[in-house]
Amino acid sequence: MVTMRANELNPADRERLRHLRRMKALALSLLILAAIIYLATLRLDHAGGWGWVNTGAEAAMVGAMADWFAVTALFRYPLGLRIPHTAIVPTKKDEIAVSLQAFFAENFLTEEVARDRLAAAHLGLRIGRWLEDEGHASRVATEFARVARAGLVRVGDDDVRTLVDDVIMPRLVREPMAGLAGEVLAGVVADGAHRGFVDLVAREVHGWLLRHPDSFKKMVANRAPWWAPGAVSTRVVDWTYTQALDWAQSILDDPEHPTRASIDDLLLRIAGDLQHDPEVQQRAETLKARLLTHPQLGESALSVWRSVRESLTAALDDPDSRLHGRFRQALTDLGSTLVSDEAQRERLESRVADIVAFFVHTYGGEVSSIITHTIQRWDGQEASRRIELHVGRDLQFIRINGTVVGCLVGLLIHAVTVLLG
Repeated sequence: MVTMRANELNPADRERLRHLRRMKALALSLLILAAIIYLATLRLDHAGGWGWVNTGAEAAMVGAMADWFAVTALFRYPLGLRIPHTAIVPTKKDEIAVSLQAFFAENFLTEEVARDRLAAAHLGLRIGRWLEDEGHASRVATEFARVARAGLVRVGDDDVRTLVDDVIMPRLVREPMAGLAGEVLAGVVADGAHRGFVDLVAREVHGWLLRHPDSFKKMVANRAPWWAPGAVSTRVVDWTYTQALDWAQSILDDPEHPTRASIDDLLLRIAGDLQHDPEVQQRAETLKARLLTHPQLGESALSVWRSVRESLTAALDDPDSRLHGRFRQALTDLGSTLVSDEAQRERLESRVADIVAFFVHTYGGEVSSIITHTIQRWDGQEASRRIELHVGRDLQFIRINGTVVGCLVGLLIHAVTVLLG
């Protein structure tokens, strides 16, 4: 009998206990009914129909008692009698735990089963259809923003300062960077990635010259010889301004301008020196160390972090911000792509299957061992109570069926007796 008190159980277990007690009462009622019928017909004339009733009731009691013994023997000693091979669950708890673990690992935690289940689930199509709904995409974006904001808030200024001062900067100071910087610079020049920057500088110079002609001319005039005639100086200054303006414009207009080639040569020479010239490398490392160990650098990095955090927090707090909108749109587009593009869908499902298979193969044994460790921590009586609470209701059908089948078998035997008598 389950002896756990209702106030010790969660709501689901209390409901299971209620159903278990009701089924036990039903099985016991059938046994009592059979016993009452047997006793009531025991002294009646068995030559007629009462013989059939008495025999059926007797056989029903036998079947009910036999199955009561079988069900009870799983969880405890019947009537407290230590009969061999009874109280199976509390006495064989550890062996049962190991068997359950092996069954679970062999039939559920295998790569083949995991891949088959994921393939049958059509995960990519389901995710795509779910994300196509703007409400679902908005929900995901909102939850992501809530989690991201909580993460940003939890990262304090002291944490960032410690990370910069104690981890990042010392590591950068120790690591030689000159050779790497040279390789990166050479790659940038080879790919032409710096040309946009050259265009930007030339455009800014040209724009400044157009906006500040007097400032440029004054700067050039101040450097003219004192003995030069005023008219000559003015014409030279004007000519210089025109040449500078044309020079900046020609750089913008001509992708093959000699100035661009000169810049490329200079950058390649610097890249080569950073990779192969020990003296240049040493000077570069010294400059790097001086910059990275400057007392103001940590405070500057912290200020940048504060600005980034404030901007991100404001964007995450505003559901109508561009960040929210772009993320929602990206999720919706992803859903549409997964629904319409079979290749993308198969690629996603394949990646998910590989990840799940990896974890199942690597950690499946540890996951399944949770079953053994959990059951082995229970004492025998606790294990018996927990298992009976989950499967005991269904086991009561064995007792009910035993009563009915016993009655039918008894009637069959009585029929054979009558026919042969």
